[in-house]
Amino acid sequence: MKIPSNMTESQLMKSIETVVNRIAPKYTFNGYDVDDIKQESFLICLDALDRYDENRPLENFLSVHLSNRLKNFVRDNFYVSGTDEEKKKLLNPKSIGTEDIILDHSINFDPIELDEVNKIVDKILPSHFRSDYLKILNNIYVSKNRRNEITEAVLNILRENGYAQGKD
Repeated sequence: MKIPSNMTESQLMKSIETVVNRIAPKYTFNGYDVDDIKQESFLICLDALDRYDENRPLENFLSVHLSNRLKNFVRDNFYVSGTDEEKKKLLNPKSIGTEDIILDHSINFDPIELDEVNKIVDKILPSHFRSDYLKILNNIYVSKNRRNEITEAVLNILRENGYAQGKD
């Protein structure tokens, strides 16, 4: 590992951690856990230090390098070759675990039903909410408006399936 001459090892680790925490959560896909992506991203950043030019800002270099590596990984592993019209995503949504449910005090269900509730939300939640929903579950920042929008979507799914109070 090459440590830049103007930094200590702890400063370097802090810079890498900052970059990883900012970029890695954007690449949660195909059931990869956020922590797994972060660990892999950290290793990618460490590996890139040999090519770092100390005349450039370190965080900019690492951000660009990490983003490109993760984009290449997605491209190489999750797209079908062919013309642009024929390319399609092959992403498999992450399965949502028993502990991963946005709860509201207006929802009543027995603990035994929690697995069933998670299956319903996992199956019905529209794909355009999935990425931010998983960020919420992993305590990653999502804007308040988007968080409210996703929470309302989950509550509607639960109401439609008889898990919220006040269902007619």
